Amino acid sequence: MAERVRVVLACDECGARNYHTTKSRDRTQERLAIKKFCPACKRHTLHKESK
Repeated sequence: MAERVRVVLACDECGARNYHTTKSRDRTQERLAIKKFCPACKRHTLHKESK
């Protein structure tokens, strides 16, 4: 069965760590990247999975 791991999403513009989500370790090997609203930048920016 696919194991889900918790990941932290960081803003690509300012580096703020705004969101937490989960992903399947078996299905997704590459890093997650989602466009979301950043409260620090006050606009929609790309948020990438951080270490």
